[in-house]
Order: sequence, then structure tokens, then C-alpha cells
Amino acid sequence: MNQHAIQNLTLFDLLARSWRRPSAVADLRFSADGSTVAFTCVDGTVAIAAVADQEAPESRIRVSGDLGQTTIRPREKLPAPLIATAVLGEGDVPLASYHQSGFLVGTAPGEAVHLTADGNVMEALVKIDGPIVAIDHSPRTAMTAVSNGQDIFLSRGQGDASRLRHGPTLSTDALAFSSDGRRLACGRENGLSIRVVDGDAAPIRELSFPARPVSIRWSGDGTWLACGLEAGGFALVSAVDGRTDIVAGFPSPVRTLCWSLPENALFASGAFRIAGWSMTAPPLDGDTSGALETGRAGLVPVETVAAHPEKKLIAAGYANGRITIAQIGARDELLVRPLGSAVTALAWSGDGRHLAVGGVDGAAAIVTFPAQMFK
Repeated sequence: MNQHAIQNLTLFDLLARSWRRPSAVADLRFSADGSTVAFTCVDGTVAIAAVADQEAPESRIRVSGDLGQTTIRPREKLPAPLIATAVLGEGDVPLASYHQSGFLVGTAPGEAVHLTADGNVMEALVKIDGPIVAIDHSPRTAMTAVSNGQDIFLSRGQGDASRLRHGPTLSTDALAFSSDGRRLACGRENGLSIRVVDGDAAPIRELSFPARPVSIRWSGDGTWLACGLEAGGFALVSAVDGRTDIVAGFPSPVRTLCWSLPENALFASGAFRIAGWSMTAPPLDGDTSGALETGRAGLVPVETVAAHPEKKLIAAGYANGRITIAQIGARDELLVRPLGSAVTALAWSGDGRHLAVGGVDGAAAIVTFPAQMFK
């Protein structure tokens, strides 16, 4: 590789291990112990990558003795191949982390199967009628919730799934446990049901929205929920007193939301910049005083956002393939990749060292950052 080519390499070229799947990546998850990443694709398969980097960036960094200039040499080896499953569903399959290094996958035959880190499909934890379209698992309570689009089933162990009682208008394909595992949020056709999972899991709140929720994210302390809507922005719900408001005005659908624990802030995709709010002044009733001007505005909408688990940083993926990392509340950005296929999924590892990326062209990647990059 000549010197000119090396100078033209992006940070993504230098730090990422990349693979290509036959179809678009729909979602991704890190395992609980951070050792693996699972990528779901719209062809119904799941692919697993090991997070450990055999050419870690620290081993490729050089500091020149005369000028003290820091450089990083390109990777010399191809990454180990992904481990791919057979087709498990029609379209992308729902996914949740399970045990230490494995995952739970909802399949077309109605089974929630345990997928191990080496790609083996193990025993079914739950079996229901109809394809599983939504799944979540709480490690705190060892409970699993699944939905076939009409009914919700709760399992407190292997083979004991029970159907939750509900009215005639549940129709959910979005489920999320609170971090303590004691409450379950279930999307409805045009709203949300919040249940306490102890006892008979009866609803404690029933909320109405102007559109169907497509994603549900609890805040880390369980006091708030943010729900991306099929159209019209997102809903913000106080789990304490039920206050609800719709945050609208987005040029594109809000596909993803995330919570920053270090900053106590909420971030959303769907705008022409990273949209965020401090929860010391939540965006209820039109209050914009908590807005956090983060990153730079542009002409291309943000498709997905992910909050760093330990630092005041947000990663954003755009419709034109651009990937940036921004300091919360500042315009400063680290350009990871300038262009590429539209970014469909982003997630940080629990230690904040790795950023997993999925793309509409089937690209799956893990970007591993040097420890000294985010001080």
C-alpha cells in the first residue's frame, strides 16, 4: 500500500473489522458479557462475531521519535469469518441478549430459542402459537416476554409461558422490560400498556398515542419511557405519574432512541442533527429549555443513535452512511466514516471500547477504539 493510499484511509478503515451479509442488517446486540455481537438480517438469519480483536489498535499505534506524531498502521489480516445461522424467520427475527455470551431469538414456528456464541441453536425457552415478532429478556428476574403480534406471553422459566390477559386492542410488536425486570412495557395498536410482572401481570397504566409504537426504551432508573412512533415523532412517558407528551417535528420517522446515563439525557434519530434533551428539563408541554445542541446540522437525516455507557458521547449513523461520535451538548464531532450505505443499527459494548454497526447493504462491523481515544 503506497503512502497516498494510507493517507486516504478513514478512521473506519483503520479501526473496523467488517463483513458483508447477503441482505440488510436489521438489528444487533452485544452479549451480556461483551464477548460476542449478533447481527440479525432481513433474510431471517443471524450472524455472530467475536468481539476480541486479534489486531487491537494499541498494537498498531506508532509514535515517531522526532516529531512525536501518532499514527496507526492498517490491519494486515482479514477478520475471522462470521458464524451464520440457517433461516429462522420470515424477515428479520427479534433478538435479545441471554445468559452471558448467548442470545434469544424469536422464530417463525413460535419458538424462542437459545442461540449460543458459537452459533448453535439450542433448546426452545418458550413455545407459542404463531411466529414470534417481539422478544425481551430480563437477566435480573430471568423472565422472558414474547409476542406473536396479538398476544403476549410471559415465561418465568423453561416451558411455562403464560398468556397475559388484555383487552381486544393489544396487537403488539414492541416489548421492553425495565432495568430491574419488574415492569414490562407493551406496545398497543395506538398506545402503550405498562404492567407489573409480579402476580398476574395486570396493567398499571394504559396510554394512548396518535400512532403505533415501533420501539420502546426505558431510562436506566426506570422513571421514563421513550417510544418511537411509526409516524409523528416519539412519545415520552413518565412511569411515575403517567404524564405523556408527543415530541413531534421530525422530518423522518424516529427509528431509534437511547438514554445517556452519564448525562441523564435522551437522544433520538429522525432529525438532520443529533436531537437530545437533558432530563433535568424534559421535553414535555413544549418545553425546549433542556435541548442539547449536539453535533453538526446537515442535509441528511440521522437514522440511528447510541449513547456511550460511560462517557458523555453519542454515536450517530446517517442515511448516507456517515458515522460520527459527538460530545453531548457540543458541536465537536469525531468523523468515523464519511460515506457508505445507510446505517441501520448501532450499539456500544458495555465497556465502551467497541461500536457495532449494521448497514442496509448487509455490512456488519465492529469498530474497536484505542483506550486513549476517549479520555
